[in-house]
Amino acid sequence: MRNTRNMKTKTSQAKDDDMRPEYDFTGGVRGKYARELRENGYTIRVYNADGTFTETHVLGEKTVVLAPDVSEYFPDSQAVNHALRTLLSLVPEKRKAVARKGRGIRDRREASKSRAKA
Repeated sequence: MRNTRNMKTKTSQAKDDDMRPEYDFTGGVRGKYARELRENGYTIRVYNADGTFTETHVLGEKTVVLAPDVSEYFPDSQAVNHALRTLLSLVPEKRKAVARKGRGIRDRREASKSRAKA
């Protein structure tokens, strides 16, 4: 039978041997920027030996891509946001109806639970 305690010690010592002494991650926080990168996206840049590089843009969950014909009318995100806010102000009844509909589902579930108890 093997001693698992010795195996863990050997493994952790091997990791420490690979790590340079100037690297210190004791105050590090795992996943500190994960949410921001996932939501907003990021760029991966790979440098080649000849001095050139290739870039890949990973779009975030909150990223919206406009079609080329639509983007001609909006020079930046501020213009898009302004147009969308203007559009939303024209349809306030729709937003209220959606909010009421969501509450109605919850109220129906609670009512059916109370009927089941009775």
